[in-house]
Amino acid sequence: MTRDNGLNGRLVVLLGGSGFLGRYVAQALLERGARVRIASRDPHQAWSLKPLANLGQLQFAPCDIRHDASLAAALAGGYAAVNLLASWSGDQMALMGRAHGNAALLAAQEGVRAYMEISGIGADPQSPSGYGQAKALGEQLVREALPGATIVRPSVIFGKDDSFISMFAQLIQLLRVLPVFGPDARLQPVYVDDVAEAVATALASPERHGGKTYELGGPQVLTMMDIHRQIAGAQRRKRTFVPMPDMVSSIFAALPGTPMSSDQWAMLKAGNVISGKHPGLKQMGIDPKPLGLFLDKWMTRYRKHGRFAERLSA
Repeated sequence: MTRDNGLNGRLVVLLGGSGFLGRYVAQALLERGARVRIASRDPHQAWSLKPLANLGQLQFAPCDIRHDASLAAALAGGYAAVNLLASWSGDQMALMGRAHGNAALLAAQEGVRAYMEISGIGADPQSPSGYGQAKALGEQLVREALPGATIVRPSVIFGKDDSFISMFAQLIQLLRVLPVFGPDARLQPVYVDDVAEAVATALASPERHGGKTYELGGPQVLTMMDIHRQIAGAQRRKRTFVPMPDMVSSIFAALPGTPMSSDQWAMLKAGNVISGKHPGLKQMGIDPKPLGLFLDKWMTRYRKHGRFAERLSA
């Protein structure tokens, strides 16, 4: 049984669909009866979705957004398309700016009726980071190519298998004393299932959501220090968190091989909170879920003795 007939039997192309968010978007679309084409340089990364699809409902297509021929082939026959591609390295203006505009232009030429650009709250031509500037350029060029496109700007996206919460969870499990970079930086973490549902909702009704920009954030604004403390509490570990001065953080981010780049540090320092100038999840009929709702269950495997911790303490 499908949840919504707005997409039932229609082909939706997910550019960069093999990534973290793309796999959740694919699930939301499959539940609505859509046919889904995962188009990326490594589509095999999404093969885990195969058991969730009916026969012929899921396709995989090798695609490089920089090559028009492969991009046009991936978009061919699509009713809708979502561009999820992003990069923290390389020529970001080319990869997330000009290439995104070109993808929207090719989508228009291929007759795609509903198009969505996954951007970010930090998208701004005056952003202190190249990532934010590139996202802003991508939005501009997409709007020029497809005025009816929907632009979605999520805050930091969290989920059980993300690279955000899980990274801090591992560090907190291992270290008794942990530095916190940007301890006062304000974030509005949004649950990955909520973002995926928003994408599916918008694609199902392009006449209602097309041409709009949505900012997606969770129900709580948290600082980086808040997030560290919540994770430690869910792991039932006592940890000492040391706030790092901005100068130290910027030097750390500039070093090679660190888990945070200078670009990511600039975005973190600027904060990641919705502006309130655009509609969000509630205007799409979605009740956003807080990080704390999931942490106790997700952090079980990081506790001492894991899932046996409660039995042993009892």
